Amino acid sequence: MAGSNIYESPRLLDEYLLFHYGSETDVFADGEIPYPAAMREAMGFTRRTVGYFGEFTVARGLDLGCAVGASTFAMAKHCEHVVGIDFSHAFIDAAAALHRGETIAYRRHDEGGMYQELRARAAGRIDRCSFEQGDAMELRTDLGAFDRVHAANVICRLPRPTALLDRLPELVHPGGELILATPCTWLEEYTPPSAWPMGDTFSWLQQQLSPHFELMHRCHEPFLIRETARKFQWSQSLVTCWQRK
Repeated sequence: MAGSNIYESPRLLDEYLLFHYGSETDVFADGEIPYPAAMREAMGFTRRTVGYFGEFTVARGLDLGCAVGASTFAMAKHCEHVVGIDFSHAFIDAAAALHRGETIAYRRHDEGGMYQELRARAAGRIDRCSFEQGDAMELRTDLGAFDRVHAANVICRLPRPTALLDRLPELVHPGGELILATPCTWLEEYTPPSAWPMGDTFSWLQQQLSPHFELMHRCHEPFLIRETARKFQWSQSLVTCWQRK
């Protein structure tokens, strides 16, 4: 996948472990910096997107682009089994270690050569999860179908996003739920411009998915990735919730 090697770096692994498992105290550790309230409201993104699924229990869930696994573990609250898939070997190795009940040490970058060691540990029904490395554009043929599929901040990082969209109808059982979240940050280093939506991303998703899915809800969810004590990525993800026809 174009641009994917960045997700194997120790720096990105540390940032995503903090993104998925860091507490508000971990993220906003410097009490002298007046962080805006909107930044604090962006915490917990991995739980908030999963929260758009129904609160009843289903058999199978799939978390595509699961990164280091927090959304997979969150899905397990209402799924008997959840498969988490990510292209990054480093992310999947970390998620698998957390699934085994291990605690992972990682570093929060404060500034310059200053770091703080933190620890990540999964909670909830981790026994209901499994993780594997895979390509969202070329998922294995024997993956089967699921009652719930979650893909957060994945579509606009794929060289061929329609390859995933075309596969979704067979991944979701009739009546099943699909949640897609994307900040719509189409970048040439990940996706060639010829594969970008012709218009806005929401209209494109409607066109691609409406033959097989009914749109149930549309909203926006912020998320926050800390790079240093004074530099963050604050983004708004477009969240669309669908039901398989």
